Amino acid sequence: MKEFDMADERRFAGIEAGGTKFVCALATADGRTLARERIGTADPALTLSQTLEFFGRAGREHGAPTAAGIASFGPLDLDPASPAYGRIVSTPKPGWSDVNILAAVRDGLGVPTRIDTDVNAAAMAEGRHGAAKGCHTHAYVTVGTGIGVGLVAGGRSLIARGHAEMGHIPVPRAPGDDFTGVCSYHGDCLEGMASGPAMAARWGCPAQDLVPDHPAWAMQAHYVAALCCTLIYTVRPDRIVIGGGVFEQPSLHAHVRRMLEPMLAGYGLSPHERDLHTLIVAPGLVETPPGLLGALELARQAADG
Repeated sequence: MKEFDMADERRFAGIEAGGTKFVCALATADGRTLARERIGTADPALTLSQTLEFFGRAGREHGAPTAAGIASFGPLDLDPASPAYGRIVSTPKPGWSDVNILAAVRDGLGVPTRIDTDVNAAAMAEGRHGAAKGCHTHAYVTVGTGIGVGLVAGGRSLIARGHAEMGHIPVPRAPGDDFTGVCSYHGDCLEGMASGPAMAARWGCPAQDLVPDHPAWAMQAHYVAALCCTLIYTVRPDRIVIGGGVFEQPSLHAHVRRMLEPMLAGYGLSPHERDLHTLIVAPGLVETPPGLLGALELARQAADG
C-alpha cells in the first residue's frame, strides 16, 4: 500500500457501520481527522440520511470527499457480479435485511465507494497502522458477541464471492466439554462454543466477570487455538491479531499460544510460524476504532481505483 502523501489534498469519507452505531469521519489523505460523528443505528432511512447529512456539513466546512469507504456489519453480498452487491443480505437487526448500504452512500455522496465487512476493514487497518504492519498476509480475529475473521493479503481483503465466515467452522471439543453451544444455526460451531454469549451461557456470567484463574479461560483458549491452527495450515498468515471484548482478559493470548503449540505438533512450520509470540499477538490499534481506519483505507482504494 502507498504511504501517506503529505501533498495529497484529497478528502476521504469513512463509515464504520455497526448494529448499534455508525461512526463517520472525514479525513485527509495524510490521516488527519477533520470531522467525526457518532450516529445511533435506527431504521435504515433515518440512519443513512443522517450519515449523508453529516458528510454534507463536513464537506462544506473542510472540503467534499473524493471517495468513501464502508466497514459494515453483515452478512454482506460482496460479489461485484451479483445484483445484490453491497446489500446486507440477512441480519437480525430489524429493517436492515436487503438494504443496499453501498448504493445509498455511493449515490448519496456521488463518489467512488467501496464496502467490506467490519472485521476485514479492521484487518486492513491493523496491517497499515497496527500490529500487522509490514506483513504481507495476516488475519484479524475478533471474539465478542460473535466471532469474526478478517483476512488480508497485499493490503486488500481476501474476498471471492463472499467474505469468510470462520466463526462458524466446526472445531474439536475441549476434553470433557459437553456444552451444547449457542449458535442458532450450528449449535457447537466455533461461535457457538467460544463467543461472548457462549461464555455467559456456559459459566452463568459475562466473561468480564470471570476471575483470571477461572477454568473458563483455558477452555476458551482451546477453541481460539483451534481456529489459529486452521488459519496457519490453510492461509499461512505472517501474523494473527486477536482482539474483541473477550480478549480484554490480559492472559488470554498467552493461553492461546500454550494451547496451540501441541495442536501444531511442530508439523510443517516455518521458523516464523514456530515463534508463537510474534505469530499470535494483541491488536495494536486501541485508541481509534480499527474498523473506522479500515473504512478510510477502503476509501483510499476506491479513489485509487
